Amino acid sequence: MNAELLLMFTLRCERAYLFAHPERELTADEESRYDSLLAERSRGVPAQYITGHQEFWGMDLIVSPAVLIPRPETEHLIEAVIELHKDSPATRMVDVGTGSGCIALALAKELPAAEIHATDLSVAALEIARANAARHQFEKRIHFHHRDLLESLGSNFDLIVSNPPYVGESEEDSVQLEVRKFEPALAVFSGPTGTEVIERLIPQAHAALRPGGWLVIEISGTIVDRVRSLLDGWDVQVTADLQSIPRVVRARKRGE
Repeated sequence: MNAELLLMFTLRCERAYLFAHPERELTADEESRYDSLLAERSRGVPAQYITGHQEFWGMDLIVSPAVLIPRPETEHLIEAVIELHKDSPATRMVDVGTGSGCIALALAKELPAAEIHATDLSVAALEIARANAARHQFEKRIHFHHRDLLESLGSNFDLIVSNPPYVGESEEDSVQLEVRKFEPALAVFSGPTGTEVIERLIPQAHAALRPGGWLVIEISGTIVDRVRSLLDGWDVQVTADLQSIPRVVRARKRGE
């Protein structure tokens, strides 16, 4: 699949073209470029960083080593927000640690009336997110902020969503080599236990949400119990992904 993807990138064509023209031979320049791409892939560089693109929620997004590559399991966050929105429409929301902007863009696509904010500590990541918003004509819908989590962002939000770093340093050996080697460590690892960023996010979210507002976080099965304990005092729901791994925590701030 990677070889096919890189060939499509080399020829700047769709998969249908490859199947429709099996007799097509590469020119010398194309062959040289293709060999160069394969060499990059063989040393572990993710195909998404080589091509500069990744699909998420039906959108083609720009990606670079400055941002985490959007993954299918993160789409469960979007599904959770949409489900919550049906019962309790959220008018003001923020995507914390936006990276490529994938979550904020998906929410802008699905919730056209929502006021959407997005934060990231990385200036380089925000540049990618803004570029993606412009490509999909959401630059006027999403307000980007250079922030550490929710720092100085204000309050009275209806919903806060985040795919924070949640891998502990003790789990590093279980992470794919290409992730450890090429994806931004700050977007993957969160201190010794994996909950360090979430520990900081939860009290900030509590202060920023209106009573009855929701915090929606992507997690892994290794930290689900710790996250539950950190959310003591909230109304908590945990849902699993298609592999039955706990993946999304929905926490409602109780009325005051």
